[in-house]
Amino acid sequence: MLTALPTRRVALLALLSSLSLGSATPSGTVSPPRPNVLFIVADDLCTHVGAYGDKVVQTPHFDALAARGVRFDRAYAQYPVCNPSRISFLSGLRPDTTRIYGNDVALRTTLPDAVTLPQRLRENGYFTASISKIFHVSQWDPRRPDDKPGTWKLDDARSWDFRVNTKPTELGAKGDRLHLAGGPQPNDVLNYRLMAEGDDDDQDDGQAVRDAITLLEAKRAQPFFLAVGFRRPHAAWIAPKKYFDLYPLASLRLPDPGPREGVPPIAFTNPTPNYGVPEEMLKMLQAYYASTTFMDAQLGRLLAALERTGHAANTIIVMIGDHGWHLGEHGLWHKGTLFEESARAPLVIVAPGARGNGRATTRIVEFVDLFPTLAELCGLPAPAGLAGVSLRPLLENPAAPWSRPAFTQMLRAGNKMGRSVRTERWRYTEWDEGRAGSELYDHAADPGEHINVAAHPRHAVTVGELQRLLRANGGSR
Repeated sequence: MLTALPTRRVALLALLSSLSLGSATPSGTVSPPRPNVLFIVADDLCTHVGAYGDKVVQTPHFDALAARGVRFDRAYAQYPVCNPSRISFLSGLRPDTTRIYGNDVALRTTLPDAVTLPQRLRENGYFTASISKIFHVSQWDPRRPDDKPGTWKLDDARSWDFRVNTKPTELGAKGDRLHLAGGPQPNDVLNYRLMAEGDDDDQDDGQAVRDAITLLEAKRAQPFFLAVGFRRPHAAWIAPKKYFDLYPLASLRLPDPGPREGVPPIAFTNPTPNYGVPEEMLKMLQAYYASTTFMDAQLGRLLAALERTGHAANTIIVMIGDHGWHLGEHGLWHKGTLFEESARAPLVIVAPGARGNGRATTRIVEFVDLFPTLAELCGLPAPAGLAGVSLRPLLENPAAPWSRPAFTQMLRAGNKMGRSVRTERWRYTEWDEGRAGSELYDHAADPGEHINVAAHPRHAVTVGELQRLLRANGGSR
């Protein structure tokens, strides 16, 4: 149904042919082939996927990928909003270093001389390409005439040899549209679901895969860093109708939002624990699940192309969600909190030959660890001053000793910063350096983070230890 595709493919091939894709090694030298990197980011993907234990959502391709590599069961974003999170893991720096806390500031605004992960690889002979949303490029929406494909809001030109943005076809923007008045932000332009007409290639993620396949099929001597950004399951929740049909409303169940007593109000982004009516929330759940399964189908096409083109044996694959997402837990239907569901996201790394492949690790890791990890795996020095550490020891032995915590932060109105530290057993959070409240959750007894025990005298020692971790990381003082 994607009638414009042949023209688009010809144009993409013409553009690729104009790029310098020659060998990165000097003439006459011989060096072992460096690994390629396929870096995949799914927007707003939480751990409601099969490989992380969800029994409803159908994600066979993600699950198969997780079974091939190392699945990180407790991986955490440093800021649970798209732009700050992506800038953090692509630069290897924490938000307090980037000083970017929202979706309207580009990396070079605050750090003009930063070296990003793709930039480092590009400077060392890699061909780097960005397909769709990697940095925070425009989120295309058919009801916003000023949002044009090919606009590069907040992207970073120094990082890429090649970049392309995508949008749905006219057919893919049509269908059964439902405004969800009780969704993430009432009356937000993205707050709707669309059972779209057309097939997968009429959606921006389908087109992103077609463009990525074209790059994989191109002949070049250089190793590549190919970053592919899937916009789904980010709201608006758009997918071809066949994916919605997989999730009849009668088969879905909403989570118990749990109590809010004893939790600082600032921890929540809505004053009451539910939006709208249960039927509407079920439709939101259906739409998120449908968008997730649609994304998974595109992932399957991309991974099949990697195998078909002969790159798989020498390609490191990284698959992440840029942060988590609430699906009714705590009465929330969005991101931007310091609860587990928002801070935690999927992470899978397939490193060819790694001894840990096929296993999972419960060690606490952070997304800032990705830059030093990939630099090491690619045999390159990482820039000085990165916040994370290489995860290679866990790729070789997922049960290796590991004692690092994870830090996540979130700025609220009134310039009140929340800072959270996650250890093997505990999550401790302070809002506005404790002036707006503190939270302590014992994951051994309360994995849903419903009972705040920060004020309980028997946990005073634990609170003190976790406060020191926050302060050592530049947090509350």
